[in-house]
Amino acid sequence: MGALAALLVLGGCAGRVPGVIGQACLNSDRPAATPALCSCVQQVANQTLTSAEQRRAAQFFRNPQRAQEVRQSDRPGDERFWQRYRAFADRAAAICG
Repeated sequence: MGALAALLVLGGCAGRVPGVIGQACLNSDRPAATPALCSCVQQVANQTLTSAEQRRAAQFFRNPQRAQEVRQSDRPGDERFWQRYRAFADRAAAICG
């Protein structure tokens, strides 16, 4: 769960950042993030997640409970997505944090 928490802290930016993850970061209410950090997270997303996975992950910024639901799901598709999402979040925290 630490990777999710680290990624969710990345919201709260002001400015314009391209990409669905970058925009989710900018539109969240987390004050620790900057436009540079949101851009970095988007760059990591571009390297590690498909477009569809990015759209799905962006929902977590608006609704952290949704992340919990996916994490706890027994559905194979959710489990595969969660593994890829965790890898993304861990990498984003290492590179951008």
